[in-house]
Amino acid sequence: MNLVSWNVNGLRSCVNKGFHEYFNHIGADIFCLQETKLQEGQISLELGEEYRQYWNYALKKGYSGTAVFTKIQPLSVRYGLEEETEPEGRIITLEFDSFYLVNVYTPNAKRDLSRLAYRLEWEDRFRNFLLQLDDRKPVIICGDLNVAHQEIDLKNAKGNRGNSGFTEEEREKMSLLLDSGFTDSFRYLYPERTDAYSWWSNMPKVRERNVGWRIDYFLVSTRLRPFIVDARIDSNVLGSDHCPVVLELANFNESLFLPRDTIG
Repeated sequence: MNLVSWNVNGLRSCVNKGFHEYFNHIGADIFCLQETKLQEGQISLELGEEYRQYWNYALKKGYSGTAVFTKIQPLSVRYGLEEETEPEGRIITLEFDSFYLVNVYTPNAKRDLSRLAYRLEWEDRFRNFLLQLDDRKPVIICGDLNVAHQEIDLKNAKGNRGNSGFTEEEREKMSLLLDSGFTDSFRYLYPERTDAYSWWSNMPKVRERNVGWRIDYFLVSTRLRPFIVDARIDSNVLGSDHCPVVLELANFNESLFLPRDTIG
């Protein structure tokens, strides 16, 4: 199974910068978007009859938003955390026979960290939500998590220490999530790889020099580790200040339904 996640930073703009070419080339079973920045009716994507489309729009125009396009029929689709709505359109959860998929666009703490307290509280609610899902079935989480977890996840760790996306508090929340029974698929396969980034600022020549951050992830329930075939970053794909990240999984089987602490 082939899954893709991409923060498109405005889907209407990305469509004019090669979105369809990449989408058709990759042929993902499940394709997730963050930061679509549009409202219902503002775009009509022709993706083929095999894809079902699910959208979560932010109430604020031109802001946030997520979407999932899937060839696999979900059993159910949920917007927000449990029964509460998310006015910023940040979460879509699809339930399938063998797993849950959670597509998420994590709130940014803002440059002046004015939203850090909200971000940390949101992280706790999100982790609890994931653990509830994981008690039932394995979970695949993808999206822009707005944090560089380790120093090797950004080019200039020393210069960015304490900045939004690399505060100790945000990094600790990521560690806590992983310690709760989830695995960063890319780091699982490439524990020491550097210069692997998924986001670059819009400053001149930054992307050309690969001065970036890895803030886009595929996390999986730890018992899914044996099924990971590959996790990669398609850094050559343009169209956004983020690039797509990809997860390939082998066929699932009955071992997925073992208790959470069985494999790890």
